[in-house]
Amino acid sequence: MSYDVIVIGSGPGGYVCAIKAAQLGLKVAVIEKRATYGGTCLNVGCIPSKALLHASEMFHHAAHGMDSLGIEIAAPKLNLEKMMAHKEATIKSNVEGVSFLFKKNKIDGFIGTGKIVAAGKVSVTAEDGKVQELETKNIVIATGSDVAGIPGVNVEIDEKVIVSSTGALELDKVPQNLIVVGGGVIGLELGSVWLRLGAKVTVIEYLDKLLGGMDADVSKQFQRMIAKQGMDIRTEAKVTAVEKTETGAKVTYEPVKGGDAVTFEADVVLISTGRKPYTEGLGLEGAGVALDNRGRVEIDHGFKTNVAGIYAIGDVVKGPMLAHKAEDEGVALAEILAGQHGHVNYDVIPGVVYTQPEVASVGKTEEELKAAGIAYKVGKFPFTANGRARAMQVTDGFVKILADKETDRVLGGHIVGFGAGEMIHEITVLMEFGGSSEDLGRTCHAHPTMSEAVKEAALSTFAKPIHM
Repeated sequence: MSYDVIVIGSGPGGYVCAIKAAQLGLKVAVIEKRATYGGTCLNVGCIPSKALLHASEMFHHAAHGMDSLGIEIAAPKLNLEKMMAHKEATIKSNVEGVSFLFKKNKIDGFIGTGKIVAAGKVSVTAEDGKVQELETKNIVIATGSDVAGIPGVNVEIDEKVIVSSTGALELDKVPQNLIVVGGGVIGLELGSVWLRLGAKVTVIEYLDKLLGGMDADVSKQFQRMIAKQGMDIRTEAKVTAVEKTETGAKVTYEPVKGGDAVTFEADVVLISTGRKPYTEGLGLEGAGVALDNRGRVEIDHGFKTNVAGIYAIGDVVKGPMLAHKAEDEGVALAEILAGQHGHVNYDVIPGVVYTQPEVASVGKTEEELKAAGIAYKVGKFPFTANGRARAMQVTDGFVKILADKETDRVLGGHIVGFGAGEMIHEITVLMEFGGSSEDLGRTCHAHPTMSEAVKEAALSTFAKPIHM
């Protein structure tokens, strides 16, 4: 069987690339090792985590946020089995949606393990061991990423007591104590789920702040907020051991700046120290495909590897490991393969942390601008001064705009607060078109809305905010 494009992996990068290529008239096949399409994101990542984040947030709000609104209800009762059923239903509808889109666009799907035999040839090994060989003009590696361990520490993840994000989405009861190793996006989101449902959550982070590369201003405010919710945050802590015990597990860490070791015991330990590119069993070495020093597939600006006819996108290549980054790369590569000129603007890729409050960011942080020696100005506006936020009792947080001091071009936007993940996009669009803070500040915003805080933050970079 011969194709124009064969995509290995059906996550957000792979399935979007396949659909776009098919829309542009190419004959496309997709190889997926799972029983269902959608990759990590739809099956055990972005989608199920958001289902549990929403459900746990509703549970917490019913227990703590209704009385002041004049709504008196009895304490809610958790039915974890039903909550998990909601998560499974959400996964099912999404993966079935991808399957439908493949059929609609006449894309051939193969369930099995894909392996590059050589440029232009891919084998598919089904679960029963049957091997099928396919021919193609172009191969796209979109195999995503896998869970990374703790550097220098031997950890056996059983997905029951010592879990990755996959196991943390499948717990059959609320742990009394949960230790999260890693204060990044995944750990804080899943830690938030179980905190709201009743667990005591301790986060152990090696760096001196949560959310690694986020703007320090935002990280500092967010850490105060999450600690106020009851999460125990231990920063500048190096984990040296994670071991199972008769009653659960224990984690030992040492202060990075020196001091006595500390040991915590818990029912469940979540390892969320990042992810690594998934290249195992792909036949890359045999095909001569080069990897960089971090195990990522090396590509040029057109997603080409060093082997003609083989391309790569998404988590398996350089750049932020974000589903929407992979999607944009998938579209751009499909356009290139169809003879067009696909492009991704890596300077304008938003990132969101779906805790409550949310954290969202696009473009440069203050720290990055300082390091680059770029003169900039800052505009900030707190949600405490926003009418809609007051009405909804969600006044925690702020909007921060960073603009070039000379040209006023917006270089970065950062939001911590309710709905930040939705509000970040007007800053993203503005930056995509090279807009200034004045462009944003003089654009009429509906009143009363949370988004008015974005306008006011922009106003405060070149003039003065009205409501503060």
